[in-house]
Amino acid sequence: MIETAIQRGKYVYVYGNGNHLLFSRFGELYGFTSTTVSVKNGKYVYTYDARGSQKSSHFVG
Repeated sequence: MIETAIQRGKYVYVYGNGNHLLFSRFGELYGFTSTTVSVKNGKYVYTYDARGSQKSSHFVG
């Protein structure tokens, strides 16, 4: 489960229970829920699950 996602410089850091780092990704934090994180990189938004696996991508121009 995702507890929080934080933008630090050019990376997004995603934390789970007990502030345990789950994964990080290059890009701009677009939003997050308890199960997914969305990161904008260039003209696309990529959505990742709590394991850091990419679930989808969307062109945002």
